Amino acid sequence: MNILLIQRDEIDLHHILYSSETSRLALRFYHPKKVSCGILVSVATLGSALSLVSELRWYIRRYVRETIFEIEPGIFCTHDLAQETYYERSAVLAKPWAFRRIYGFFAAKPIRRLVMAAGSAAQDYAENLAGAGRMIEVWCTEDEVEDIGDLITLEEAGDEPGPGGRTE
Repeated sequence: MNILLIQRDEIDLHHILYSSETSRLALRFYHPKKVSCGILVSVATLGSALSLVSELRWYIRRYVRETIFEIEPGIFCTHDLAQETYYERSAVLAKPWAFRRIYGFFAAKPIRRLVMAAGSAAQDYAENLAGAGRMIEVWCTEDEVEDIGDLITLEEAGDEPGPGGRTE
């Protein structure tokens, strides 16, 4: 299991976390890897992932755009769904999951988040996410499906679209 901390714009999250003694101590057993959009932390269980995120909550509030958990290769879940699964035991993660979003990344920045229709696959959204260099599927709660927040277009990110030349 992995935790992906998606950093805010103009932030080097890896540097910030290692420049603070408090966060260094919290991360001393985990060895986070710097990735283009933030950091990736490998943990053993969902419980340890939620515990680490709780320890880092001050940094997460200030420097992280979103925290998601890789529950199996290529499939992530939101923090709220992870809490419902672990603490409240009100959700059992199993395929097919009804409430999903897909995130498109370009130049290490999330450019678009879309709600996925039931029964659809990530590849079905390739046209909607033209210009995205990477797409990830994120499972979420029913409430989170409708609350996807502000989207970043390629123009706002200051980048040119990739192959295909389309932004929306």
